[in-house]
Amino acid sequence: MANILIADDSTVMRRSLRLILTKGGHTVAGQATDGASACLMYNQLKPDLVTMDITMPGINGIEAMLKILESDPSAKIIMITAIDQKRMIFEAIKSGARHYIIKPFEDDKVLSTINEVLRQD
Repeated sequence: MANILIADDSTVMRRSLRLILTKGGHTVAGQATDGASACLMYNQLKPDLVTMDITMPGINGIEAMLKILESDPSAKIIMITAIDQKRMIFEAIKSGARHYIIKPFEDDKVLSTINEVLRQD
């Protein structure tokens, strides 16, 4: 399965995603609490995929995604967002995110989205 970096400022969301991913057979390579640490951890860990919360303090998820894609255009990033952030979802997809997951989410939806993106070239 895949090594995945979780980037989210919410401890509860990181814990929830970690449980879903490990149950799905994936390995959590690291957990970032903000966009800046997500960028650093991506460059250190070179994960197969990143789940990136759109709204984080400091460098938000879209800005962090752009920095990661600048250093690695093939990075696979899935944005995690609330339902009321449709404009930000559109901006993220247009800017290079491979997919998105809307909170609150179901385990099966998270895993199916991640597996779909992992199959992409």
